[in-house]
Amino acid sequence: MMSSGKSRVKMRPPRNRDSGDVNFDESWAVLSTAMQEMYRKNASRLSYEELYRTAYTLVLKKHAEKLYNSFKMFVAQHLRDVVATELAPLASNTTNSLLTSTIGGGGVTSTIAVPLAAADKREGGIRFLKAVKAQWDDHCLCMRMISDILMYMDRVYCKELQLPLIYDAGLALFRDHVIRNNEFQVGEHIYAIILDQIQLERDGDIVDSSAIKATVLMLESLTEDKIDGETVYSRSFEPKFLRSSVDFYTSEAEKLSRECDSSQYLIKTEKRLQEEYERAMSYVSVTSEPKITKIVEENLITKNIVSVIKSDVSGMTFMIANDRLEDLKRLYRLCKRVDPEITDLRGALNARVIQQGAEINQDALEVLKHPDKSKGVTAQNAATAAAFKWVEEVLGLKDKYDRILNDTMDGDNQIQTSLTNAFSSFINQMNRCSEFLSLFIDDNLKKGLKGKTEDEAEAVLDRAITLFRYIADKDMFETYYKTHLAKRLLGGRSISDDVERMMITKLKMEVGFSFTTKLEGMFKDMKVSNDIMQEYKAHVQNTDPERTIDMSVSVLTSTNWPVSLSTIESHTCVYPAGIERIKRSFEKFYVDRHSGRVLTWNPNMGNADIRVAFRKRKHELNVSTYAMVILMLFNDLADGGSLTYEEIKAATSIPDNELIRNLQSLAVVPKTRILIKQPMSKDINTTDRFSFNVDFESQYIRIKIPTVAYINKTETETERKGTMDKVDELRRYQTDAAIVRIMKARKTLEHNILVAEVTGQLSSHFHPDAALIKKRIDAMLEREYIERSAENRQMYHYLVGRD
Repeated sequence: MMSSGKSRVKMRPPRNRDSGDVNFDESWAVLSTAMQEMYRKNASRLSYEELYRTAYTLVLKKHAEKLYNSFKMFVAQHLRDVVATELAPLASNTTNSLLTSTIGGGGVTSTIAVPLAAADKREGGIRFLKAVKAQWDDHCLCMRMISDILMYMDRVYCKELQLPLIYDAGLALFRDHVIRNNEFQVGEHIYAIILDQIQLERDGDIVDSSAIKATVLMLESLTEDKIDGETVYSRSFEPKFLRSSVDFYTSEAEKLSRECDSSQYLIKTEKRLQEEYERAMSYVSVTSEPKITKIVEENLITKNIVSVIKSDVSGMTFMIANDRLEDLKRLYRLCKRVDPEITDLRGALNARVIQQGAEINQDALEVLKHPDKSKGVTAQNAATAAAFKWVEEVLGLKDKYDRILNDTMDGDNQIQTSLTNAFSSFINQMNRCSEFLSLFIDDNLKKGLKGKTEDEAEAVLDRAITLFRYIADKDMFETYYKTHLAKRLLGGRSISDDVERMMITKLKMEVGFSFTTKLEGMFKDMKVSNDIMQEYKAHVQNTDPERTIDMSVSVLTSTNWPVSLSTIESHTCVYPAGIERIKRSFEKFYVDRHSGRVLTWNPNMGNADIRVAFRKRKHELNVSTYAMVILMLFNDLADGGSLTYEEIKAATSIPDNELIRNLQSLAVVPKTRILIKQPMSKDINTTDRFSFNVDFESQYIRIKIPTVAYINKTETETERKGTMDKVDELRRYQTDAAIVRIMKARKTLEHNILVAEVTGQLSSHFHPDAALIKKRIDAMLEREYIERSAENRQMYHYLVGRD
């Protein structure tokens, strides 16, 4: 008896062999009848041994070729009959059917397309696929049984002639006479059904994925002749599937662009990508997954992502403004799929940051030009208000984009680089960025950090350092920071030396030791000054115990402190006799202990506490040193006496700009009008006359009278120009030093390489332009530090100190 199971019984050739010839037709009739019974599922009644012996004998008697061809013709005919009787009737209910009808009595025929309803199409198509699959399963089973019968022919005849084995030949016959049946187009029906089912599922319908999967596996099992690796699936079905998908997603992209906003577009695009992935994993071949994914990406992402990003109503700008983090995360994921460089998204983010930064810059300038008194901004403090507004808004913008970067874009390094470039661009377009940042730090180190814990204070300083990193001209920041630090130290207005040192440490970590050397020197000067004053006070107790005036002196190393504090000519002053005597006493004390040193007095940063008797009561006034000198002049006047501007100037030698500012503080500001000015006006003129205001009143005993110019902490245009001139001069020195340093080490260098190396050395402090470097190279040539090569004018040789 013959079994249809998978195990094969190994049979040896029969020992009793008939030496005579065999009748092929009779033997083939036996074999073909057995094959027919196999297809009818009656294999259990067949004798495997008898059939094997019959086939063996035919091959042994040289009838193998005829047997092989007869087998192919038998199977081919059987498959054609199956198509005609079993599959063709089902094909009409699969896709839009082509029906032939007779019109009238003349026998005229016409063919019309009859569309099927979705349900009929789905059910009819699945029935057809299942029918094909059933025939395929039966055929494969029969081919296994037949190949067992014809095993000897496989081993002897097929292998020697390199012909397909019986089982493989049977699969090829199924491919050619069923799938590629020219009369009934079974394969085309299968392809159309699968594509229709996919389309139905794309439209939201439910399909029988198991039936489609089984059919796809069948197509993948059918290989192409003489084409290694090609299957019916990859050769015939997949191209149709991909073409139909291109058409669908081209139309889908147009539909989504027309009907959806950017958020919905991104959601539906991701949904389509997920659906195609799951479809490939479920019933379409896994090998098609990257191809169909690429089609979806090309049509829904690559071709339309720019318009999604730039949409005025719902694009990236809208998402950022409204904190649509999920949408931004989805946008990033989709952009990353099609472009690892994320070019479009990076460009859009860069442009948006620069645009927002430009708006912040413009808003700050508007505060300067048009102070809003309703918000407490006046012409006097407009620049300070602008500085704080600018810094806070820039830091707020930075926080916002940091959150977007980390929460929606996985901290992508490329995005981070683009954001860094964008922030650096707009920050450095604000020509007062260094001054504004220094003012922000100054305010926090004076009062803004009061009451905060160490961690909270460090967090504020870290935010300032974040902004500092973007500033290109760090030497400019150093100039302003040094000036503000000097005022804090000399005025005793810093909240904590520890916090001050923490800030300097952070700056040192960012730009190196050389940047903070002078800042640390300023702290050292203050400590040394405190030690000196303790010694001096002890000295006074021993030598002049009756002294009624206390004096505290800060001895500063001129090279460490801002130039404005160490310029002798601009800070002259004639002190009252009592003060002058104390000055000389300290000078003698200091020089006796530090021979060879010269003290230069700078009254512009000093202050004094003086007790003043008015008609009703006495008050203690805290004023600048200049204001103290001015007020002391009125001690020598009779009651009701007055002094002109020129008389005050002649008596004190105070520079005009300082004299005007201090007189405004004493005679113009209503709450601190210690002097009476005639005629009364906001401006100080050389013809004005001043007298002591004996009727001055205040509810406070102790009154601080600030110099009016200090109300606005930013520089005036004149002061800013002076600062720029000083910075430019320092840059020239630094460039000269870099050129000499490089040439001394390299001896000989080409012009472009020298420029590049100088730029590299100076970039941590400022970004020198090529024109400045070229100008300083020319200066080094004139001063004979270097010379041009006689052979190559672009080559330089080091001269000074050459061996």
